[in-house]
Parts: sequence; C-alpha cells; structure tokens
Amino acid sequence: METIDIGIIVSLGLLVMVVLGMRVAFAAAMAGLVGLIWIFWAKKGYDPAQFGWALTVATKTAGQVPHSKVASQALSLIPTFILIGYLAYYAGLTKALFEAAKRWIAWVPGGLAVATVFATAGFAAVSGASVATSAVFARIAIPEMVENGYNKKFAAGVVAAAGTLASLIPPSAILVIYAIIVEQDVGKLLLAGFIPGAFSALVYTLIIVGIAMIWKRVGPPIGGFTWKERFVSLPPALPIVAVVVIIIFFVYNPFGDAWGTPTEGGAIGAFIVFLMAVYRGMRWVELKSALLETAKLTVMIFTIIWGVLIYVRFLGFADLPGAFADWITSLHMSPMLILICILLAYAVLGMFMDAIGMLLLTLPVVYPAVMALNGGETVSAADSAFGMSGTMCAIWFGILVVKMAEFCLITPPIGLNCFVVAGVRPDLSVQDVFRGVAPFFVADAVTIALLVAFPGIVLWLPSLAG
Repeated sequence: METIDIGIIVSLGLLVMVVLGMRVAFAAAMAGLVGLIWIFWAKKGYDPAQFGWALTVATKTAGQVPHSKVASQALSLIPTFILIGYLAYYAGLTKALFEAAKRWIAWVPGGLAVATVFATAGFAAVSGASVATSAVFARIAIPEMVENGYNKKFAAGVVAAAGTLASLIPPSAILVIYAIIVEQDVGKLLLAGFIPGAFSALVYTLIIVGIAMIWKRVGPPIGGFTWKERFVSLPPALPIVAVVVIIIFFVYNPFGDAWGTPTEGGAIGAFIVFLMAVYRGMRWVELKSALLETAKLTVMIFTIIWGVLIYVRFLGFADLPGAFADWITSLHMSPMLILICILLAYAVLGMFMDAIGMLLLTLPVVYPAVMALNGGETVSAADSAFGMSGTMCAIWFGILVVKMAEFCLITPPIGLNCFVVAGVRPDLSVQDVFRGVAPFFVADAVTIALLVAFPGIVLWLPSLAG
C-alpha cells in the first residue's frame, strides 16, 4: 500500500473520531501516531519482527513534536493576548467601554445592540480569544438589552456573533497560529486583520439597524443621554484605546522602524493593562481569576496544537499535502472557483469541529494547494492566478480562513460562542442563541464574499509595511 493511501485512510479515521465526539487534540495525536507506526512498518514490508522497531521510531518521532514545534517565541503571543483580555475585564475596562458605546450610539434603531458590537470590537482589540469575549459581554450587555425591552434571543445572538470579532481583530490567537503553521510573518498578518475586522463590525451594524427598523420591538432605540454624559464616558474607556495604539506601533510604526516584535508588544500591552487594573483597585482574588482563566484557555489551545502537530508530522511522511496540491492544480476549473469551493468546505467542516482544531488539521494540506493555485510561494503578482504575490496570497488566504473560523463559531451544532453565551445565561437555551444568531450568518456570508471579490480590503494595510 502506498504512503498516500495510508494518509487518506488515517485522515478519514480522524474525521470519524471527531464526528463521534472525540476531542480534536486526542483524535489528531492518536491518528498521527497510528499513521506513523503504519508507514514505518510498511517500509519494512509488514514484517512482524519489525513491528517493535516501527513502534519505537514512530513514538520517538511523535514525542519530539510538542517541544520542537511549540517552543516558539511567536506562540508566546497567545497567553499574553489572552491575559490582556481577562485583566481588562477584571479591571472594569469592558464595562467602561460598553457604557461609552451605549451613550454615544444607543439612540439609533437597535442602538444597544450596535453599541455591543462596537464595544466588543474594542475589547477584541485587546483580547485574542472569542470565547472570552462572548463570555464577558454575555454578562455585561445581555442584561442591559433585556432590561431595555430587547428581544432576549436577539440580544444573545448579537453577543455570540460580535464575540467572533476577536478571531480577526488583532491581537488574535488564531492569526498567530495560522502564521506559525504556514511560516508567514506574524506582524503582517496581525495588521491585515484590522480593516476586515472593522468591516465585519460595520456589516453587523447594518444588519442590526435593518432588523430593528423592520421589527421595532426587537431593538428599540434608547435616548436621554446629554452631551456632557457622553463626553464624561470617554476617559474611562481610553486605556483600551491606548493599549491598542501601543500594540499597533510595536507591529508597525508608520513613522519609522517598528518599536519591537509583536511578542514584545503583547507583553508590554499585558503589563500596561495590569497597571491599569491595579490602579482601578483590582483585588488579589480578581488577579488570581484572570491568571487562572488565562492558563486554562492557553493550555487548551496548546494541547490542540500539540496533538495536531503530531498528525501534521505524519502527513509529511505520507506526502498527502503535495498530492492534494497536485490534484487541485490539475482540475479544469478556474482558481477562484476552486478557492470558493474550499471556503464552502470550511463552512461545512466547521459545523462539526472547533475553529482552531479545524484550521490546524486542514491548513497543512489546503495551504500548499492554494499557493500552488496562485503559482507558488515566490510568484510575482503579474504571473499569479489571483493577481497577488505569493506572500500577499498567504496573507489574504489567512484572513479568509480565519473569517471562516469566525463563521464556524456561531454555526450549529458545534458553534462554541453560542454554547458559551447559553452557559453564562441560564435563562437561555442553546437553541435560543442559535435562533438569535441566524441573521448574522447572512452578514458573515456578505463579508466573506466582499473579501474574496476585493482583496485590497485585506492587503492594503500589510502592503504599507513592505
């Protein structure tokens, strides 16, 4: 049996395990180890006497992966970004941000929901975790909206959908993971997420206002705030803006050389938010909670990475990525149509897998195929299929798949953000949240279509960084 055949069989077995409910990290690690044993034993002609040798070599190969791949400076961004979000929450900065957005925007139809989207986008700019963002605003925004006459399901849907913005707006843990897997510049990818993230928030806003104008009882406008009350609400929210500016300048300084690396920017941002939290009276219990929540989420993400990287090592031995890339480029279809089919496949796959696991499992196979479609990683814009260089294609595709990961965070039956919102709000069932989030499927579909049709939305900012 050829190694490619072994790769296909093991990959199908992995999908079956995931669909049956096994955690992605453990399913991927198991599939990778079994696949490595199979390949090494096949090289010895399935000699029973050589099975022990194959088992030993495969175990050593798999055992080297977690440290060799995860001991990366770039991955240290993930815990710092997550810590920034939790510290900001316990320091009360999220409430201040929501209050400022409410006083300035609540007068429009669906104003509190729109304020939630903008506040969530602001919080996403200092938090790299969608789950944490959804949990925070389920506690802050939903009670406020319900108290002011908003439909409870609609309010829950707004929070679940807006929470996905943390996947795209830097600092984003998923963008960092993508950059490491495909070996692209983390700073440029983080820059590329700003405009699409803001664009997504704008599309959500338009959907909310449109719904509130048609069904007035869903989201009535809230008035009564004076100009003095509005301006008074701004200073408490400014610390988050300051942290965002600092992180941007560390990634890209428009006036000269960057101040440092994204890793250093994340560490400085976490330290500044910590000082703000202490100044605002954060207690030891709250600091302990922030550190524990950061550790839990970081360990979960790293565990997925460890397990999937063992599977990725097996894929390399099976040469499945190269075979898939050759098959994709041999299809008699336009590259753009193939890309759309790949994105649709992500939408289906995301119904059964979590976002990080889905990207980690698929990118080692799909990314080389997309780059081959464009003409290779070193192709110039003039000679490429998508009208962009290999580096820019990698950034553009990264934003597209991360946006698809956002979409999968709210799609049934696995939509993680919906489960988080329902878990925080016992008066809401998961089905209620899924019903409330339904209009945002349309918003995400529109956003993805526009990002595909107009790559400049994604590429303008990173192109300035050279």
